[in-house]
Order: sequence, then C-alpha cells, then structure tokens
Amino acid sequence: MNKSTLIIAVLMLGIGLGAGYWLSDRGGATTVPTEEKKPIFYRNPMNPSVTSPVPAKDSMGMDYIPVYAEEDNKPSERKILFYRNPMNPSVTSPVPAKDSMGMDYVPVYADNEQSEVVGTVKIDPVVVQNIGVRTAIAKQESINRTIRAVGRVDFDEESMSRLHPKVEGWIEEIRVDKTGQNVAKDDILLSIYSPKLVSTQQEYLLALNNLSALSKSQFDEIRQGAEDLVKSSRERLELLDVPEHQIQELEQTRKVKKSLHIHSPVAGTVIRIGSRQGQFVTPKTELYMMVDLSKVWVYADVYEYELPWVKIGDEVEMTLASVPGKTFKGSLQYIYPYAESKTRTTKVRLVFDNQELLLRPDMFAEVSIKSDKQNSTVVIPAEAVIRSGGHPQVFVVREPGKFEPRLVELGVESSGKVAVLDGVSAGEEVVTSAQFLVDSESKLREATAKMMEASQDSATDGEGGSHSMEGHTGMNHSSESMEGHSEMDMSKQVDHSAHGVHEHD
Repeated sequence: MNKSTLIIAVLMLGIGLGAGYWLSDRGGATTVPTEEKKPIFYRNPMNPSVTSPVPAKDSMGMDYIPVYAEEDNKPSERKILFYRNPMNPSVTSPVPAKDSMGMDYVPVYADNEQSEVVGTVKIDPVVVQNIGVRTAIAKQESINRTIRAVGRVDFDEESMSRLHPKVEGWIEEIRVDKTGQNVAKDDILLSIYSPKLVSTQQEYLLALNNLSALSKSQFDEIRQGAEDLVKSSRERLELLDVPEHQIQELEQTRKVKKSLHIHSPVAGTVIRIGSRQGQFVTPKTELYMMVDLSKVWVYADVYEYELPWVKIGDEVEMTLASVPGKTFKGSLQYIYPYAESKTRTTKVRLVFDNQELLLRPDMFAEVSIKSDKQNSTVVIPAEAVIRSGGHPQVFVVREPGKFEPRLVELGVESSGKVAVLDGVSAGEEVVTSAQFLVDSESKLREATAKMMEASQDSATDGEGGSHSMEGHTGMNHSSESMEGHSEMDMSKQVDHSAHGVHEHD
C-alpha cells in the first residue's frame, strides 16, 4: 500500500465519523419534544364525556384516547367560575381541588352558566340519552275532570206500572202467568167475571134500545135525553176499563158477555204477578207489576270532596264485567239533596238507554262522570309536572340539550293529562321523564348564579374582597342548601368501565 492511498483512507474515515456524530445529534434533538409531550387525561373513544386520569379500556376492550395539553387548551378569555366534583356535581370548590380518590375537580366556565332564564340547564346529548330524558308536545284540546264511582243498575221508576182491577170479581182466564215475560201495549193479560160489569153492559144495551125507540120522536128534549143516556152508559164502561173492541162487539151483537178482558196499559216486562186463575180480586189486589227496561237508572255514590265538581247534565260512561269491551254512555239526571250517614257519600242518579236489554237491574258497574269540561286548553302529560314547594313547574326544551324551568298554573287533571292555564304554550316541548335529575342540576346552577350575582354586587360596593367566592375553599352545595331537593348524582347514569373513570363536563 502506497502513502497516498493510506492518507485517503484516513480522510474518509474522519469524514464518516463526523457525519455520523452530526446526524445523531439532530435525531436526538427531534425526539426531545416528543418525550416532553404528556397527555393530561384519557378519553373513552365511544363516549367522549367519559374520561380517565390513567390509561384504561372500555367495555369492548378499546384503549382510551390520550388528550394532550394543546388539544384541551381553552381560549384565554373563558373565565372559570368554580370547580365541580367529577363524581358528585353538587359538591363544588372555588379553587382547584381533588376528591377523596385523588381525581381533579372539573372546571365550570362562565359561558356554560349564561342563559336567558335563571336555572336553565345545558346537558350533553350523550348524557341526556343515558339518563333517559323523554319529552312530549303540549297540545290544544278539550279535557274533563273524571270522577270514578261504583254504580248499581235499577229500574226506571218513571216507567213502572202497577195494575189493579176497577171492580170486584173472579179471574176466569190468565194469559200472562210468568214473571220476566215481555208484553206489548194493549196485550190481553187476563179475563175477569164481575157482576158489576155484567150489569153495566145491560144498562148500556137498554140505553141503546131506548135510543132506537125514541130517535123518531117529535120532541127534541126526549131525543136528547135518550142520546145522553147512551153516552153516559158507554163512558161508564170505558171508566171500568172495558176495552174498546168489546164495547163495539156489544153494540153489534147486543149480547152481554160474562167475562171481560183486562189489557196491558204499557209495554214492558212483568216483574211481579199478584193473582192466579180462579182468584177473587178487589180493587186492592195488585194484578201485575210491569216496567219498561228500554231505559234504566244507575245509582252511584259520590264522595264529599268530589261533589262540588258534579252537576246535572254531565256526561257519564259505564262499563260492566258482564258486558266486556262495551262502554255505555249516559247522563247525570239528578243529585239527591241528602247524604248517607254511614258512608258520608251523596247518591246521584244516572240514566242510560237499554234498547238491547244488556243492562239488568241490580247489576254492579263502574261509572266515570265527565265533569268540569274545559274546551280548547293547553294539555300536557301529568308526569311532566314537578310538584315541589307548592309551586308546580315543568322543564321546556329550548334547544337540544337545553332545558328551561317554567312555573305553571294547572287546571283540570284527567286520564294522565293536565290542563295548563298559564306557563306553557301549545306546540312547546316539555320533559316527561328524568326531570327530577334535570331539576337537581337546575337548582344547583340557579344557586350558583345567585351567589355569583351577590359576589359581583359585593365587589361593586367595595366589600367583595372578603366575601367573594375565591375566599372560600371546599364549598359544598349539598342538599341541605337546596330546600328539600335530594342530592342526585347524574354521573351515576353513565356506565363506568374502569376504576378511576369519571364524567368530564
């Protein structure tokens, strides 16, 4: 090897060592920022509202996504109002703090608390779905107050008929001899032999013969007297309930009939028979008792506190166990002016049509009296109303995830619906389920807003330095400061998949 070749080899070796050292320094410099970049927390890939301070996996085995400082930077103008316990939103602190598990409190910014109405709640749509919030639309419709009672079917007293004979006599033949038998008007019930009826027929025949003899008399008074005698004799037969067809037969045949028929004065059902064939009867004897069942009365008992809502003419619906699937419609006809001493109830009388004869006396039924009807009023589901503190309220959906509390004035409530006289308009959407969780969050935000307003007023008056929220640590907005609202943890509705996982607001 010559000297020039050795010099070239030494130079190439030096150049290679220098280049390698230079490249290694640059590579190390580029990796320094990566080593300094640390995630501040880890986020569930399927539910971004669920986070963890340490690496974790969800229920499907997927790794939580790291979130770095530059990804979570907030605009510098956002003002932090306070910090909230991630596991119990009702526990807050004016300064950064940690809970008993070592988890950092979540900051709440001023722009999250700004709303047109105090107490308006903004909830992440994922949380809304997890806690099961359902809504309904307020509608304009009619509504009635429904009063339910137990009724008893009875006869229509106005259609009942009791049949007595007008004369004494003996029953020769009885044609209707079964209770429960239906009869039409003018049907023959029985025939009776009465000496008085026989003598009255004879008198009528004599009057007719006398009129025939004197009809050609030259004296008007004599002819008029004969005519009056015939007329009075006929009227006497009619007053003794001798039927018209037998009177005409008597006039034609001029023969006295031994027994005369007694016809039914009404159409109905025989419910009692008071005589049998061959029995001697007098005007005191009740031959038949009949009633028309095409219309029935129903008696119901109304409690004292429901009585002011009941009035004559109210619509009534009735159902019976013996007629399943059918609803009978009637009306309230009468309210009795006295109360029952034992039950402290007042009896009312209801009227129902019974053309199909499905309603039988002494049946028990369930009746619903539709009283206090209100037409064209705003109606919402009764479950949407939060009745607390004597002031009912509802939550109205202003936009997806934004709920506004409203005090309402309620009217009639019936069949799971309630009329709203003031506070909600037709077409607005109200919360019908999980509203107590929303109410708990609303009360917390309302209390916080009032405290911030008081703090700002104190600062304006020069007294805010010692009374501002920054001067108090570990403030606990618990259920004791919420006037009866129980502490509800909305974060419990989220399914935590790993230890140390909490909801990130």
